[in-house]
Amino acid sequence: MSEDEWRAFALSGTRTAKLATHRKDGRPHVTPVWFLLDESEGAEAGRPQVLFTTWHESLKAKSLRRNPRFALCIDDQEPPYAYVMLECTATFTDDPADLRHWATRIGARYMGADRADRYGQRNSVPGEYLIRATVDRVTAFTGIAD
Repeated sequence: MSEDEWRAFALSGTRTAKLATHRKDGRPHVTPVWFLLDESEGAEAGRPQVLFTTWHESLKAKSLRRNPRFALCIDDQEPPYAYVMLECTATFTDDPADLRHWATRIGARYMGADRADRYGQRNSVPGEYLIRATVDRVTAFTGIAD
């Protein structure tokens, strides 16, 4: 896939990403996440950033504080099959305005505009983090079954 193609694929519909991190003992941990890409001028050197929220005591938050590197896989489970894997480096923010803004946008994507504010409010409380991660490497394929 070209860069434009993988970005469009990742943001198409309500695909849930699979986040892969490492547990304290080194074992892998994979969990689904709702996410967005920030492609605004604020994104680092034209590189998109992945954004998702998490509770400060979640396994993913603990894992990412120990090691901020992770992989995110977004896939299409229907023929002819496709996937995008993003290798990223995470940063944490608990800024209430930033957290509320992105949590509301994520809510709109996955729950619809009518429930976005409620989701944004619920996921921007003290103890919640916004993970903002720079995409370091992309692997993307389409038409796997062709």
